[in-house]
Amino acid sequence: MTEQIIHSVLLALHNIALVGCAAAPFYNRALVLNRGQYGPKLHYELDKVVEDTLQGNAPYCITFIITLIISGIAMPFNYYLFQGTIKEMHLVAITALTVKLIAVSGMVVIMLRIFYRINPRLRELFGKFSPTAKPDEANEKEFFTLRAKRKALCEICLVFAIIVLVASAFLGFSI
Repeated sequence: MTEQIIHSVLLALHNIALVGCAAAPFYNRALVLNRGQYGPKLHYELDKVVEDTLQGNAPYCITFIITLIISGIAMPFNYYLFQGTIKEMHLVAITALTVKLIAVSGMVVIMLRIFYRINPRLRELFGKFSPTAKPDEANEKEFFTLRAKRKALCEICLVFAIIVLVASAFLGFSI
């Protein structure tokens, strides 16, 4: 019974992290699409809210992905700890696990690129803007170019998140 309780707790954490990993790019996408209706011209107050929101979500995304990875590793370890063997998996489950791991890896790569390359540059550029002054055209252009790159990467991340959710449903296939 202890094994099942631990497994259930790990699975609950894993599912919460899974939903969080999917929700973040979904809601970020909605925000970006709404902001897009104003075009690639700086609207300082609006863009500040967008940047603060999108960049403020980074710690949550990191927490969700770390929880997803740790709980994903802990579940088979829990089985091994109590059963003394690695759980045999159906070919469908092995395929789903492989697809899921590839998608999670893709999400991690995208997150690292956004959080450590694109967002810092966006912060730097936004720091040069003012609510009262017209922005420098070159900085404004670079700002919106980087935002477009981030948006494209978030779209891919959302697809990966959906793949992870769908693949997870097939992990239950048993021999």
